[in-house]
Amino acid sequence: MEVQHEKSPTCGTICLKSLLLIFNVLFWLAGGAVLVVGVWTLVAKSDYISLLNSSFYTTSTYLLIAAGCVVIVTGIIGCCATLNERRSLLIVYLVLLLCIFLLEIIAGVLAFIYYQKCFPFCSQVDNDLTDNLKLTMQQKYQQPGEEALTQAVDKLHQEFKCCGSNSSADWADSLWIKSDTNHRLVPDSCCKSPSHLCGLRDHPSNIYKVEGGCIMKLEEFILDQLYIIGVVGGGIAFLQLLGMMFTCCLYRNLKDEPY
Repeated sequence: MEVQHEKSPTCGTICLKSLLLIFNVLFWLAGGAVLVVGVWTLVAKSDYISLLNSSFYTTSTYLLIAAGCVVIVTGIIGCCATLNERRSLLIVYLVLLLCIFLLEIIAGVLAFIYYQKCFPFCSQVDNDLTDNLKLTMQQKYQQPGEEALTQAVDKLHQEFKCCGSNSSADWADSLWIKSDTNHRLVPDSCCKSPSHLCGLRDHPSNIYKVEGGCIMKLEEFILDQLYIIGVVGGGIAFLQLLGMMFTCCLYRNLKDEPY
């Protein structure tokens, strides 16, 4: 009776499997970075997002979070497909890589489109902030039902060490300042050392006096975040191109699945 010996994997197949396993480790780490950047941007900086009308910023962030979550499942499938040499799983893995690739490319493109519109003239960001930040501060600050926006403005003052949309003088037309029975000149959050009623005095020794006001500070922050989102999304997408190339090569080198 003739004994059939299983065909040993070729050197090329072994090398491709090793490369694909290494890629999966890097892919998991990179996916974790994408997820962390997306979640941090959305959670830690969500107050500032509420001051903008544009959906570019939030859309890019949600796309990165979605891509990072899918990476976990995709990495497991990739390892199983590589170690077990299952061509069907490799196809599933390749499709998932392609989907994540498209998500990250879209997120990166959206971020860079918005960034390029803003730099060096920042026209789009200026329009958003000019139309919304000053209106928020003057008409919605400390008004009923606007607690989230009030908190966002206070946080903006303290974290970026600024006061008012363009300057502290903007608060003179605020509905809240005009109705304040304590006769504050600026909100207490404008003070360098915030305390109750510290906004009664708007001297530079007491409050933040920044040239360009909070608009300039918020512009810089948004542009920095959009740049990070674009670089991370584009960088991971390039890494996935290598993964898809290794997967296609391994697929071609593997023998047909046994029935």
